[in-house]
Amino acid sequence: MSEADNTTSTDTEILAELHSWLEENWNPDLTVAEWWERLGVAGWAAPSLPTHAYGRGVARSVAVQISQAITSFGAMGAPDGLGLLLAAPTIADHGTPEQIETYVRDIVTGQKAWCQLFSEPGAGSDLAGLTTRALLDGEEYVVTGQKVWTSLGQSADMGMLIARTSPDAPKHQGISYFALDMHQEGVEVRPLREMTGHAMFNETFLTEARVATSALIGGKDKGWSVANTTLSYERSGLGSGGGSRGVTAVPGTIAGNLPKRVGDFITARPSSGRPRPSGTRNGVLDLMIGLAKGNGTHSDELIRQDLVRLYALGEIGRLNAERLKATRANGGDIPGMGNISKLSMSNIVRLQRELGLRIVGAQGMLHGYESHEGSVVSEATGNPFLGAITMTALYAQAPSIYGGTDQIQRNIVAERVLGLPREQGPDANVPFSSLPKNG
Repeated sequence: MSEADNTTSTDTEILAELHSWLEENWNPDLTVAEWWERLGVAGWAAPSLPTHAYGRGVARSVAVQISQAITSFGAMGAPDGLGLLLAAPTIADHGTPEQIETYVRDIVTGQKAWCQLFSEPGAGSDLAGLTTRALLDGEEYVVTGQKVWTSLGQSADMGMLIARTSPDAPKHQGISYFALDMHQEGVEVRPLREMTGHAMFNETFLTEARVATSALIGGKDKGWSVANTTLSYERSGLGSGGGSRGVTAVPGTIAGNLPKRVGDFITARPSSGRPRPSGTRNGVLDLMIGLAKGNGTHSDELIRQDLVRLYALGEIGRLNAERLKATRANGGDIPGMGNISKLSMSNIVRLQRELGLRIVGAQGMLHGYESHEGSVVSEATGNPFLGAITMTALYAQAPSIYGGTDQIQRNIVAERVLGLPREQGPDANVPFSSLPKNG
């Protein structure tokens, strides 16, 4: 059955409504901020959010179609980043109406960029072992501690922070979840340079930073369940089978994109005004197929086999996502699917690494680690796409670690889905302050 056969009449009506809305509202001479304001308030930036949280309450599969339709029309897509992926759906699930209005609106309109302040030097895989503390002082909490692997922290206006508010409670029960203003004294972000040459991750030092009690999401000491909601969205978003928001930009006040002309970020819309057809394959797969055809490696039987394998893994991920949505729409669930999707994504990226390097051969030993070096490598090799392959290869080590390591995902599936015995550990009712600490 084709994707078109799976499109319901309701989906068709939504896409027709979107097209009419785009015809009326898209204007390349708007600023990025003005365009995202229109897109977000109308519910098209994050259509899978509930209607009370600037969304349209549609399934993820329909949200992907909406994103593709916006791109095909020739308009800029929704704001990029962790705000839309993680913070907005978490706050929609656990936040008050006032928090939704305060935080989610700024996310869907691109006014604020977000980062995730979860992992610590001594609390990565065992996230509940975190030691960052938040002490109540009147109408504010005073936060002190250190976070690490803070993705895009250098461009974030706000942070999803989990901190310990009750050290004498068991470790999973004394954690709270906050929306932290990153623009304040007491918050220091230091980039961590990766082997790719980039610095997407950071370490963050919190020294008596302040966060209002009104920024407490889900209630005091209830942060573990809220954090698990964020992690669930993270694993689903990182998992295979997801869609793309097309041409977009980094949101927030630090990146500097909000006052720019939105039309400068996209290609010109076709003169006919008709939507451009969108591709059905993964972009990295398309790139690899093109490179293999270009240098003749497509005749290698093993490369052809792995190209098909890469396509199959992507399709399995997409179909699993569709199956999960259909099950949830009928009131059910598929336990562990987010963890399985995360594991699948790690496998896909590793396969992309191995396959890409086999296709480009010896050229795969060259990489532009500084921004100006990429063009030098492209000119020397005559291959403008080489950087995408080597970047994927260098980055492939990260997905099996961030968002919960592959080993942790397997433990979760084993214990929570298959019902296997839990690993030995301290009693769940032992106060955190009484547990042994690292170092």
